[in-house]
This record gives sequence, C-alpha cells and structure tokens, in this order.
Amino acid sequence: MSISRRGFMGGAAAAAAWTIVPRHALGAAGAAAPSDALNVAIVGTGGRGKNLMEELFRFSDVQIVAIADPNEESDYRSFYYGGTSGRLPVLKLIKDHYGRTLGDTYAGCRDYVDYRTLLEREKEIDAVLVATPDHVHAVVCMAAMQLKKHVYCEKPLTHSVFEARKLAETARAMKVATQMGNQGHSGEGIRQICEWIWDGAIGAVREVHSWSDTGYWTTFSGRPQDAPPVPKGLVWDLWIGPAKERPYHPAYAPYNWRGWWDFGTGAIGDMGCHNMDPAFWALKLGHPATIESCSTQLNNETTPNGNIIRYEFPARGDMPPVRLTWFDGGLRPPRPEEMDPSERLDGNGIILIGDKGKILCGGWSNGPRLLPRARMESYTQPAPTLPRSNGWMRDWVDACKGGRAASSNFDVGGHLTEAVLLGNVALRTGKKIVWDGVNLKALNAPEAEQYINPPYRKGWSL
Repeated sequence: MSISRRGFMGGAAAAAAWTIVPRHALGAAGAAAPSDALNVAIVGTGGRGKNLMEELFRFSDVQIVAIADPNEESDYRSFYYGGTSGRLPVLKLIKDHYGRTLGDTYAGCRDYVDYRTLLEREKEIDAVLVATPDHVHAVVCMAAMQLKKHVYCEKPLTHSVFEARKLAETARAMKVATQMGNQGHSGEGIRQICEWIWDGAIGAVREVHSWSDTGYWTTFSGRPQDAPPVPKGLVWDLWIGPAKERPYHPAYAPYNWRGWWDFGTGAIGDMGCHNMDPAFWALKLGHPATIESCSTQLNNETTPNGNIIRYEFPARGDMPPVRLTWFDGGLRPPRPEEMDPSERLDGNGIILIGDKGKILCGGWSNGPRLLPRARMESYTQPAPTLPRSNGWMRDWVDACKGGRAASSNFDVGGHLTEAVLLGNVALRTGKKIVWDGVNLKALNAPEAEQYINPPYRKGWSL
C-alpha cells in the first residue's frame, strides 16, 4: 500500500502566523517570533556537527546557545572532515564567532556532556540540531520534540526502521518544524527531475539504478579483542547511548562507527538518502513490496564492503511498478549506452529509465540531464511547478520561525529513511523480504524484527 503524495510530502512544521512579540510571551512552546533570533542547541560536535555550526554562522537571525557531546576533542585529520572537532574546540569557535559579531551583548554558550542535561536546563532554546552517530539520532530527536523543540537531524534520520516511523509521527503530533539533513532535496536538480518526469520527458519509468562508491568497511570482521584505555575527555558510556554495551576501542570512535552495525548503517544508510531521493519524489514511491540483497562477505558486527539491493514498488495511480536497484562499495550499474564513449559514471548518482528515454544525475541530485545528449539539447523544459528553496538549512530555519514546512521534513525524510534501511534488513536476514509497510512487518521473515526495531540497552528508551 503506498502512502498518499500529500501525506508523504506534507509538512510537520507549525503553520500558525506568529505575532511580533518576545519569544517568552508566545503561547506555544518552541515558537519563535520572526523578529527574534532562533536559539539553537547542537547535540553532536564531531566533524559534521562542526560543519553545521559553520552553516548556522551564516544567519544573523540564528544563535547557537548550547552544545552537548560526550567527547571533548578528537583529531579528524585522517578523515574527510579534517581538523579538530569535539565539544571544546567547537565551543571555542562559537564563542569567538559571536564575540566578534555581537560584541558586548553576547551572553555566551553553555556546553554539556549529556544532551539530557542540556534539554533539562536550557529552557529558552527553540530548536535542536542533531549531528551524533546514527544510533543516537532517534533518542535525541524524540526527547527534543517531546519538549516541543524544532529539530534538524542528519541523515539517515534514524538507525532503525521503527525509529523513523516514530519520529515522523511525533513531529506531526508535536507540530514542530523538522528537517532531515539532505542537501540535495532542497536543490534545483531534484526539482528539475520531478518536473521533467511529470512532463513526460522520458515516458513511464519502470526501472531505476542508484549507487555510491562509498564503503565503510573496516579491518575487523568481529569485535576487537584488546581494550585500550578510554581517551581523556570521552565519556564512553554516554557515547554508546542506547546501543549494546561494549568496551571502548578506536575502531568505533570518533568516526569509524559507520561500519559497525550497532552504531552505523553502512554505505546505503549514509548515502542512500542522498542518491535515491529523486526516485522517491519524482515517482511518488510509497512502501516497497519486496526487498532483496546480495553482498560481499557478511557478519554480525561490521557492514559489508559492497552490496546490491533491489526494491520492487507497486503501481501508483497512473504510474507503473518500479524496480529500484542500489549499488555501493565501488559496484555500479551498467553504463548507459546513450552516454558519450569518453564518459564514465561518477562515484555517486542515479539513472531513471523510462520507455522514451533516460535521466542521468550525479550524487545529491546534482546536474541532471536527459540521455541521449541530443534529447537534452532539443528538450523544451516545462515551467517550474515546485516551490524553490533557499537552501536546506535556511529552509529549516524559516520553518522554525513559522514559514512553510521544510522540504525534507520528518514525513519526507522518515519515509525515505525507512525504505533505505529496509535494504539493511534484507541484507542481514539473507531473505527476500515481503514487506507490509503500513504495519512495519516482514510478512515472510519474523526474524527480521530484531533489525526493524532493535532493543535498546537498559536505561534507554524512545
């Protein structure tokens, strides 16, 4: 059963128009007057949290007033983020930035080891930005939304299928503005793909290929046997959060967690939300009917080096069934014969195959074009029908301040995350999953429940 386009694309943001009065005088918790700065707390100050901090610095109507991370400082020079991140380096950057821009009026930024303490003490925050490892996303988002705080969360929205559904439901119930970090969803490319397909540019689409050369493999096929000391400044128990307890090892933190099932979601979890997104929007995909996979060597601890995952989606209205195939770890689909002989597929991308042509697009929905080249050159593009965005972060800030729903709000991002993570469910069960999306059930594989809704360790709950 597919969800409706309105339900899938609908906003979770509050739609009320605020009166220009101080924030504390507004009746609804979490509401910010358009004339006020949006007070934001960041939970997770590693490489990505630091990047998002810099993005927020661009907006004069936003102020970062609190941060939380169980890790004081980490060296990211050997990872793609580079530099040094963590609670103390990020705190210094925040204080330096606002000290320069606000001068004597600057009231400072508070730092916390535990996000729960931050949420308890920081009553004046309007919104929370979550940039933790995947396994902590859901518990932080849920705690913030239950306090009626607006929430931005990095992709994938959650670590499990069940968590994604619950966050979307809670965002609607709490009427808070939300955004899953998916830059491409706010871009021009994905809107062009939608408008071209809805214009009939490539006819009916029945097949999609999407891929990423990303692979979060590790040198481990099981847990490390040595137990080095926990680095100074890291509260390991808080870093583990709801995951199963285990001793500290640098194979997990600060950034190698992506390749471990208990903390990360592998290449498809990390990149699927970016690169599969155009198919979900343009083709109005609901729940998949079946999901099956194959991979390189598989074990219970670490994600495989490479995967191929196939989804089958039923017909939707006048749109035919769709087979979507995902490739990662350096695996790619066949190169379209319509490409110029000198061209190769990029490291990330998507191909939408219609009965009248194809669309080729890079990762993050960048640079879409019709194939063959002559078709692109002769095509008269339709007038834009979708609202354009001011960028994924501005999109969220405006939604927090009473504007229209952010384009990748938790209804959209949650649905996409559910589908992406079902690839891992099929992978880990080793079965072709027959999926009941309404009830979150693998009809032919009851053993899949442990991956759909994995238990939290004692003391943690959603």
